[in-house]
Order: sequence, then C-alpha cells, then structure tokens
Amino acid sequence: LPDCKMNENSNLAKCVSLVTLFCCISGISSQEEEGGEPMKFEVFHFEWSRVEVPYIIGVWILVTTLVKLCFHKAPGIKNYFPESSILIVIGLIIGLCFFFLSDSMPTTLTPDIFFLFLLPPIIGEAGYFMPNRLFFDQLGTILLMAVVGTIFNMITIGGSLYLIGMTGLFRTEENCPDPEMSTFFMSGNNMTLLGMVDPEPALPGCTDPGLLETFLFGSLIAAVDPVAVLAVFDEIKVDEVLNIVVFGESLLNDGVAVVLYHMFEAYCEIGLENVTGKDLGLGLASFAVVAGGGTLIGIFVGYLCAFTTRFMENARVLEPLIVLIFAYLSYLSAEIFHMSGILAITFCGITMKNYVEQNISEASSTTIKASAHMFANIAELTIFLFLGIFTVTGTDAHGESIHSWNWWFVICTIAACIICRVIGVIILSAIANRYRIKKLNWIEQFIMMYGGLRGGVAFALVLLITEEIAPHAKMFVTTTLAMVYWTVFVQGITIKPMVLYFKVKKRVDAEPCLTERITNRLMDNLKTGMEDILGDNSEVPMRFRNFYKSLDEAVLKPLLLRDNKYRDPKVLETFESIQTKDAIEYIKKQSMAESVEKVKKLNAVVAGFKKSSKMAQSVIVEDETKDSSSKAGYDNKAFFPEPDEVIDASDLSRMVLQSQIPVKAEDAEDNKEALDKDDKDKVQ
Repeated sequence: LPDCKMNENSNLAKCVSLVTLFCCISGISSQEEEGGEPMKFEVFHFEWSRVEVPYIIGVWILVTTLVKLCFHKAPGIKNYFPESSILIVIGLIIGLCFFFLSDSMPTTLTPDIFFLFLLPPIIGEAGYFMPNRLFFDQLGTILLMAVVGTIFNMITIGGSLYLIGMTGLFRTEENCPDPEMSTFFMSGNNMTLLGMVDPEPALPGCTDPGLLETFLFGSLIAAVDPVAVLAVFDEIKVDEVLNIVVFGESLLNDGVAVVLYHMFEAYCEIGLENVTGKDLGLGLASFAVVAGGGTLIGIFVGYLCAFTTRFMENARVLEPLIVLIFAYLSYLSAEIFHMSGILAITFCGITMKNYVEQNISEASSTTIKASAHMFANIAELTIFLFLGIFTVTGTDAHGESIHSWNWWFVICTIAACIICRVIGVIILSAIANRYRIKKLNWIEQFIMMYGGLRGGVAFALVLLITEEIAPHAKMFVTTTLAMVYWTVFVQGITIKPMVLYFKVKKRVDAEPCLTERITNRLMDNLKTGMEDILGDNSEVPMRFRNFYKSLDEAVLKPLLLRDNKYRDPKVLETFESIQTKDAIEYIKKQSMAESVEKVKKLNAVVAGFKKSSKMAQSVIVEDETKDSSSKAGYDNKAFFPEPDEVIDASDLSRMVLQSQIPVKAEDAEDNKEALDKDDKDKVQ
C-alpha cells in the first residue's frame, strides 16, 4: 500500500479504495482455495430455510380454511357431525401421509405452541364478547362448578384410578411381581411406600401408577375444555343461562386445572415420602395466589388499555391493534409470573370492553369483532387438526413413539370421567339450586353432564409430563387422546340429537331491547331497596354490582373515558341502535312508496308518448313512410308530425331520469322533509 497521509482528502480516498480492493481480492482468492472452484453468478436461488417457518404457518392456515369450506359445503356431513370431529379425521389422514411418505415428522402441537399462540385468541375472544351481566349473575354457580367441581373430579378420578391400579389391572408386562409385594410391606432403602420407584426401576408395564401419578393425571383430565365446549355449543345454540354456566365453568376450571397440575407436578418431583403438611398448605396458598393473581393482572391491563384508547382520537387506525395487543400481553404477563393466563385474558376482555367500546370509533369496533372472531376460529380449527396429526406422528425427545396403549386404563379413565361428572353435577346442582331463583332443572343438568368435554388443554398439559416425573407418562398421553376422541366423537356427535330430543330451550341471537334494559335497572333498584328494608343480604352479586357502579361513576369513568356524558351508556346505546333501525326501515318503506308513484308516472309518460306518436295515416319504417289507406306501397318522402304532436326530448329524458333516481335522505331527521314533494332540493 502507498504511504497515505490522513490530513489530505485525496490520499485518504485512495487509501480507502486500495484497502477495499485488497479485501475483495483476498476474499475471492480464499473462497477459490476453500471451494476449489471460483464463484459464479447465480440467476436462480433457492433458500427454503429462510422462509420455512412463516411458509408452513401459512400452509396450515390454508389447510384448515379449506377443510372448513368443504365442511360447510357438504350438508350431509354438516348436519350429523360437529366441525371438530371432521378436523380430527382430516388430521389423521394428513398424519398417515406423513408417516408413510416422509422420513421427518412435522412439528404440530407442542405445549408452547398451544399455550402461547393457539389458546389466547380463543379465550380472549370469548372474554371480550361475553355477556357481562349474565356472567356475573351466574357467577356463584360458575365458581361452584369450576372450583369445587374440578377439585371433586380430580380427587374422585385420581383416587378411583389409583385404587383400581392397586389390583394390578393396569400391568401389561408378563412375569411381573405380585402387586401387593411391589406396593405394600416395603422395607429398607430399596423401596418406598405407595408405588415409589426402586433404585433399579422396573418397566412401567410391571408397576402400578402411584398415588401422586394418578392425582397428577386426574388434575389434567378433570377439567372441562373451553375449546371443545365452544366448538360444540356454538353449533347447538342452547339457552343463554345454560350456555354461560357450562362455558364459564370451562373457562375458570382450566385455570384451576393448570394450578392443580403444577402443584402435583411439584409434589411428584419432591416425592411422596418428602411431602409434608406444610407443602400441602403452600399448595393451597399457591392455588389462591395463581388464580387471584391472574385475575388481578387481567383487570389491571384492561384498565390500562381503556386509559390508552382515551387519547387515540387522532390515531383511529391503530385502535384495533392496541386492543388486541393489550389482551395478548395480559396473558403473557400472567404466564411470566406463573399466574393463570386464562383467567388474566378472560377478565381483561371483560374489563376493557365496558370502556374501550365508548372510546374507539364504530369502524374500529367492527374491526375488533371481525379480527377476534377470525383469530379464534383459526386457532380452534388448528388445534383439532393438529390433534389428529399428532396422534400419528407424535414422538418423544428421543424420536420414539409417544404412545403406550393400555386398554384397561383407557376404559377405566373414560368410565371414571363420566361417572364422576354425573355425580359432581348432581351434587353441586342441588347445592346451587338452594340459592338460585331460577332452578337448574333435570334437562339442564343432563346437558351439563353431557357437555363435560375434554380437548386441547388436557392434551397440552399431558405433553408436559416426562418419564422422570411420572414413569407412566406415555400411557397418560395415549389415554388423554382417547378421552378427547371419546368426548369429541361420541358426546360431540350425539349432543345435538339429545338437545333436540329433550327440547332444550334454544337461545335467541338478539340484543336486549330498551324495555328489557330499563326493566332490569328498575328490578335491581327495587330488590336492593327491599333488601335494605328487610335487612336481607341474599343478593350478594347485586350488592357488589351496585358498589362497583358507584365506584365506576365516581372514579373510573372520569379517568378512563374520553367523553363521560351519560350515566348509563348501555341504555343510550340501545336507544341509538333502535333509532337507527327505525330510521332505516322508515326510509325503505317511504322509498318503496315513492318508487311505486314514480313507476305510475313513468307509465303515464310512456302512454302519453305513445299516444302522441301515433300516426294517423302512416308509420315510420326505416325513414320511409307507408300510407295505410293507400295501396300504392311506399313513397320516398319522410313523415313530419304536426307541431302539437312533438314532445321535447329533454323534457322526456328529464321525466324518465327523475323516475329512476332513488330517494335518499342526508339524515334521519330530514326524512319527512326529504320526501316532501314541495321541497325537492333536499333530495339527492
């Protein structure tokens, strides 16, 4: 390199150019030495690894969309099978294709994919569009079924499977030791009580599931799944009260099931002989912390979202994105602290809707509704499709099959889930009916029993179990899949005929009318006043609602709403909706009447034109005239009508055009003026 002087611009430029050229030559020569051949310019490039992940995601979404389209275009299938069952069957077919035609299995349903990407849109959409009043009116029954019912199912299912396992029925290997010798009367450091594993563990087929193992399995299989409930109950359209009880139970008991699962997972890691009363107390405390913490996180993020949308009047286009992002962040924030993300995103949606809808524009509200429904529907379809694919292609960390089929364990699990669900609903409904005004009748209780469906949440939880924690983990995976298939295919297919046979009340998809809203407000105030007079405190939910409304009016609305003008915006919103519908109907009717009148005018104009265009003695035929009274044929002179027979073309066109222009008012208030014949300049 030449000697470069940094104080001179020309020498500096020369130095930089020479250094760059030297580096390029060195790089090319090194590549020639390493590759053996000089690099050549390529016209066509193929780089699959760069776009593999987003491309596969797009293909899966297209596949689920095509399956949904085919499902709705085939009425013979649609009328007899739920959508979820068809998706699982298609997933099984796709999985078989991968199994026989490909060496590498696709990544489909993993716990992280399910809990972080597929579950939040479904729960968030359900929470945001949940009828708040109906949900909180039934909150006592929902909590009873979700919390007490899930714990009851976990204890009864896990305990029954453990007792059955003590007989050795679940053992699949031959020449195994006697179950009593492997479970009881163990001594020394070699064996521990209740199925704990030896230093030299036996095969899972030669051992019985331990007490903590069965309770761990019972905690994940006991909960009713909201994805499966939504997929089936949206099709059968049962009554609002029954729907909100079952769906609310499925939402909240998933949070309960996740807490119970992690609690028993920790107990399995500690070991049964090391679990103390303090650990049990901490487990119960963690139950309250996880559930309550997730709820508080969701409420806080909902308020934060409402406060943010208050200042977005100049950025309307971003409003839908902000609302959806805040809902998703509430779920992730709860997961960071191992709180219940399901409860967080549910209560975030419930909280933010009351304020966000009053801050954002109507277009943004429509966009949120469409986007949330789209994301939830795609996630729901993908879950059931991936369940079918994973059934065939599922492998563990070592590349081996993740399944271990045990006929007796599968049959006993399905029977235990059904029997315990029936017993639990009967007992808890009897308790709830003692305090309910509208009792749950036996038909509704039967639908609640039959609607205890299992789905993706149980399967995603069972995939988290490793053989180090539970030696029978593979048997649990296969049994969970069998339970999901039973509820989706058997119960999901037969629940619609059951609803029709028992004539279960169907819901009506309609917004509450103005009279209903005003009557509800009146009855709330009337019951509160009667309670104060009688000294009764039975209506706890209504008292809490009144307390929250007073706090809302005094603090929350002035802080979170941009235009806090009305005391009861729900009534005003209903009134405006009714007013808009009435205006549209009035315009349609008046437009129809005006159209009839204009058609009559047009017919009169056409008749007058025909009458004035009649030729007394001749008719025009291609610029030639024929005298009807003459037998000489055509003459070559054009026919000229009399002056009083001529109609000005501009007058005729104006009459025709006026008769074809639809009447449309600028505003609902101008309807009468717009339709007034003496005020034509207000009509467009």
